[in-house]
Amino acid sequence: MLGLVSAPAQAQARPERARDLGIPLEGDPGPLDAITDVPGVSVGHTTIIRGSGRLRVGIGPVRTGVTAIFPRGKDDLTPVYAGIFSLNGNGEMTGSAWIEDYGLLVYPIAITNTNSVGTVRDALIEWGRTRLSDPSICCLPVVAETWDGDLNDIFGFHVKKENVFAALAAAASGPVAEGNVGGGTGMICLGFKGGIGTASRQIKVGGRGGYTVGVLVQCNFGERRLLRIAGVPAGQEITEPRDCYDSPEPLDSTRELERCPKGTVGADRGHSSIIVVIATDAPLIPSQLQQVARRAALGIGRMGGIASTGSGDLFIAFSTAKIGRADSAGVVSVPMLSTLLIDPVYEATVQGTEEAIINAMLAARTMKGADDYVVPALPHDRLRQILAAHNRLRR
Repeated sequence: MLGLVSAPAQAQARPERARDLGIPLEGDPGPLDAITDVPGVSVGHTTIIRGSGRLRVGIGPVRTGVTAIFPRGKDDLTPVYAGIFSLNGNGEMTGSAWIEDYGLLVYPIAITNTNSVGTVRDALIEWGRTRLSDPSICCLPVVAETWDGDLNDIFGFHVKKENVFAALAAAASGPVAEGNVGGGTGMICLGFKGGIGTASRQIKVGGRGGYTVGVLVQCNFGERRLLRIAGVPAGQEITEPRDCYDSPEPLDSTRELERCPKGTVGADRGHSSIIVVIATDAPLIPSQLQQVARRAALGIGRMGGIASTGSGDLFIAFSTAKIGRADSAGVVSVPMLSTLLIDPVYEATVQGTEEAIINAMLAARTMKGADDYVVPALPHDRLRQILAAHNRLRR
């Protein structure tokens, strides 16, 4: 079995999303309900799916990929202001020190698996060598990761530079493919198949409209027992199906307890880590964007995330508002939204993060990976039944 797909944001048929199910969510989404509702933002994926059966390091099975996000699209690589926040640091986001000190995002952001960060970082630097005009701001791209080692041959290092280049080339505006795509291909979230998800909010500030906040997540965190959707403890009520080993081969004593269908008695593994990328066209400076990035934690908390010890919960926010040029005296005029009026941006970030996680889980499909380990998709019909029983479905 061989599959390698490099796709623009819109290249996947649109699956059922949170609002299609009637999940009651707050806020007003943009036309696409995606990070690409922020003008200029574009997203591309490379998805690598190859092999089946017993894990053979360096051969497969492979269930991984790369996701790339351009703040202003491929034709405008001028820097944007950015801010970062680490809710729990058992993870990696390269370029963090640069963002902390200088507040500038220069390269497109990339997300992949834990062991491919170095390859993706090197590829971004190589890609930018002939594209970034100012050598003083080279070479510290932002590359973030989550662990896909349960489904993927993560120590086989299957993400190559050409996969990164393909994701960058595929980046486009429009609907964003979600679920088992790009960096999210092999991810597991809150006891079900996870991956890439996105959402957006249109906001009014000071009684006026005109700004958008978009969120993209790579979700790979949490335990099923903690899963909450629209305030309902759905993870405690959806007890089946469970992740399990669907293998015809002998298993060790621990894995034998998780053999399908005995996997229903297996313990909740409790996966960890989530990357959140927040985009807005509201004029915000780096210190404000750091505050925005922090608010992603509240959206994760609504879903049942607790930032566990083994979790890498790393967030970055950027503004696509233009940065002025220095005048003859070297002074740059910077537009900045009043801090007294920034609460709608915070609220949109919380709402967008929550919905992006739900959309990732709804889009993801059941996946069998290394050693025939099977991770089930969140069952839509069962979720509807539970939400209806709690009077939490829109009519």
